[in-house]
Amino acid sequence: MRVRRIVALLAAVVMPALAVGVGAGAASAATRPIEIVVLSNRPDLVSGGDVRIALAPRSGLALSSVKVALNGKDVTSRFRTVNDQSFRTPYTRQAYVTGLRQGANVFTATAKGFSGRLTVTNHGDGPAFSGPRFTHYRCPVETPTCAAKPTFTYLYKSKNPLKVGLQPYDPKKPPSDVATTVSDTGAVAPFVVRREDGWNDRDRYTILTLFRPDSPAAIADQPQFNHKLLMTHGGGCGASYGPGDPPLADFSGTIPTELPGISPTYVTALGKGFSVLSTALDNTGHNCNVAKNAESLMQAKEHFVEQYGSIRYTIGTGCSGGSIAQHTVANAYPGIYQGLTTTCSYPDTMSAGAQFADYHLLRLYFEDPTRWAPGVAWLPTQMAHVEGHLTHLNAVVADEGLFKSALNPEHACDGTVDPVAGDPSTRYDSEINPKGVRCSVLDLLINVLGPRPSSVWTPQEKAAGRGFAGIPFANNGVIYGLEAFRSGGITAAQLVDLNTKIGGLDVDSQPTTTRIAGDQTAIERLYRSGMINEANHLDQVAMINYGGPDPGLAHDYAHAFWTEDRLMKAQGHTDNRVMWFGVTPLIGDPRWANESFLAMDRWLASVEKDTSTKLLADKIVDDKPADITDRCSNVPGLLQKPGADDEVDCVLPDVLQTRLSTPREMAGGDRLNDNVACQLKPLTRGDVDQGLFRVSDSQLAALQKIFPKGVCDYSKPGRGQGPAETWLTYFNSSGGVQHGGRALPSFGARHGAGLQSASFASTLRQ
Repeated sequence: MRVRRIVALLAAVVMPALAVGVGAGAASAATRPIEIVVLSNRPDLVSGGDVRIALAPRSGLALSSVKVALNGKDVTSRFRTVNDQSFRTPYTRQAYVTGLRQGANVFTATAKGFSGRLTVTNHGDGPAFSGPRFTHYRCPVETPTCAAKPTFTYLYKSKNPLKVGLQPYDPKKPPSDVATTVSDTGAVAPFVVRREDGWNDRDRYTILTLFRPDSPAAIADQPQFNHKLLMTHGGGCGASYGPGDPPLADFSGTIPTELPGISPTYVTALGKGFSVLSTALDNTGHNCNVAKNAESLMQAKEHFVEQYGSIRYTIGTGCSGGSIAQHTVANAYPGIYQGLTTTCSYPDTMSAGAQFADYHLLRLYFEDPTRWAPGVAWLPTQMAHVEGHLTHLNAVVADEGLFKSALNPEHACDGTVDPVAGDPSTRYDSEINPKGVRCSVLDLLINVLGPRPSSVWTPQEKAAGRGFAGIPFANNGVIYGLEAFRSGGITAAQLVDLNTKIGGLDVDSQPTTTRIAGDQTAIERLYRSGMINEANHLDQVAMINYGGPDPGLAHDYAHAFWTEDRLMKAQGHTDNRVMWFGVTPLIGDPRWANESFLAMDRWLASVEKDTSTKLLADKIVDDKPADITDRCSNVPGLLQKPGADDEVDCVLPDVLQTRLSTPREMAGGDRLNDNVACQLKPLTRGDVDQGLFRVSDSQLAALQKIFPKGVCDYSKPGRGQGPAETWLTYFNSSGGVQHGGRALPSFGARHGAGLQSASFASTLRQ
């Protein structure tokens, strides 16, 4: 950790000095340099054909005298002097420039004795770093290119408490019951909201902003606008090949949002002067791909800076898949968020996916007594013991609600049509249409994972003439039920029969008698991409996680602890993360969506005031308000400590927080659950027996036959296990796909200054 911070500090000092003219050549020795800065993004990832740029201050140079050209055309008249001290930015001479051509664009700046040059790469409405698009993506009939000018509508909050949320507003016929709000700038304003709906990256986005329809000023100049951003998310994990709708709900669709007497968080945020942004592609239920999640948010935030002005900081909010998007994007693409508020929490998709794949295989065995050997019978409590849960229900819910839809390439997904034999534009069918469109999440991730090598192709892959996306997890070496046997919960006969019969899954998620070996390259790329989140860059964000007990709905509170434990492993502390536990299933307390948002706003406002040269990770910890701590909402006599208040800092027994286990933990794995493909060692008696619970010689021989290459050695890291690399692109230098990704070049912290206040600038972002 100390070494990484030293490297980051050196980069913060050295890179800006080296980076003048990056990508375009330095100024000539005969003149002094002028630095051109892209405020709305990195210069190599610009989208939409427009950009907000600025001139950096230069001793001896009046910026108003500088002439600027784009591709040889003068654009000096587009510059304005902006003096917004709330951002503490030195970039007061700014311009919004349109008309960028696809690909490279050259800005030049000249003044007497000074010159500067910067290349900006415009990716248009296409992907910037997630890799080539799928050719079979389906745009709607009314928008055949999945690109259109934005539309604007209006909403308002009513004084009537029975009208929950926002109502339609007609500026020509204003309703009489419009509420009034006071933003955190101190401005009093009618609670009227402008909604912008548009397209980026072939999908939809939505921006909501408090708006005075009677004001001639642009939103950026209206006094109620506080230049802060809340981003909302959706739930689930899925693949889609057509556009979706940006989600706004607090709990990502997991539970109802419109709760009596409780304002949705996005409405609370709007009332304080925040803008609210949501993109369809950041909804993991629609698009379970960290690179595409991040790209969508990056492009939407770029558009926001260009049209609305600079952003002070960005807070995420979301449940289930909404927690996944926040955690994985923040770790793999740091700088997109400054604060996370998560619930129904998971650290990522794929480590939970391995858990749910185990559930799927266990169900195939447990729920089919014809597979049990003579004399072997399973009680529901024993099934749950092997699964690491209180009941078998959790496995059923996870399998039916999540695994089967996410990993089945033949299920119907958005943007596809029923299979037609031999038609590759229709959905995949292993028998009649192997060239068709596959609907599994792994296939959505093919740019990340890469295709399987021809040496392991199935008949379907041979018929399709291509390898399908690699399988990034394994179960060879896993002794299912080991800890249940060693504690006396199941018999040796049950242990042997289960591991003999459980088998694995093929590339179509169909059961096989052999275990899953996984595709090694795909496993390595899974970690590298951040799709398994090792939390090695989460020190760049403040986090509040809130949740409650899980009654068997596949959202164990244990998943929140996976993140906590991985943070501890990666950075040696969890001081940048707060945990709240309550008694309401999944979410802890319905009020906490708003409370966590308000607490995070205070936390980030405190960091924003810190103008020291400390690293961002240190600011987040040092500037956390003292009252933002771990806490529990207690049931008197059950969770309450003697003499304690209703809400207190607390440490509860794991069982009360439903910190339950998993099949891998019950097979000897650790509580981090981030090892999805273990290294192997020869199986010996000592790997199975414990105390009075021993297998016979014949049973040991049977287990050794099941595991000819050995069993999991959990004293070693998993195969390919490692930290995420930040800001990967899945394009190669020629514009084709770079399977597994490659690192984008560093631009230091000076570009993208409009995306966050100066106090949040981080060399790790780029």
